[in-house]
Amino acid sequence: MVGGASSGKSELGLSLAGRAIARAFVATGQPLDAEMAERIRRHRRSRGQAWDTAEVPVDLERWFHAKGRLYRAIVLDCLTLWLNNLIERKVSDARVLELVDALLQAIRAVPARVVVVTNELGMGLVPLDPETRRFRELAGQVNQQFAKEADEVYVVMSGLPLRLKPKEHG
Repeated sequence: MVGGASSGKSELGLSLAGRAIARAFVATGQPLDAEMAERIRRHRRSRGQAWDTAEVPVDLERWFHAKGRLYRAIVLDCLTLWLNNLIERKVSDARVLELVDALLQAIRAVPARVVVVTNELGMGLVPLDPETRRFRELAGQVNQQFAKEADEVYVVMSGLPLRLKPKEHG
């Protein structure tokens, strides 16, 4: 699930996860300021009590290995914030890509339907500063790794989903 900020990605992700009895919402956002804390509270209220919420800002692979088998549906929201959390912890670009591979393997090992939400950062202007360009480039690489491995890929714009990659049968 890829799209711009406030495009409707999370809502579609929750819908695609279905109505399985055991559902988890794995949140990578951190309440680092009052606005983000309120945003997290609002998102949690909108999901309701039918979802278990796990706040996992960095160690997603460990969470999937430890808890992933407990659920029938998991929404991971979002890769871009996870990437930001890794960069803030001074994780190298090469290590980030290794962590992406490990996370993909961990996700594949769980029997749950997993819906991953991420931001598309490459449709705007080229950022002026090198650090932001680096982040945008790395986010693009991470998104490509996930899209390549995904059974289905959707882009969401203005609340409207467009299926980019059909689920393979066979």
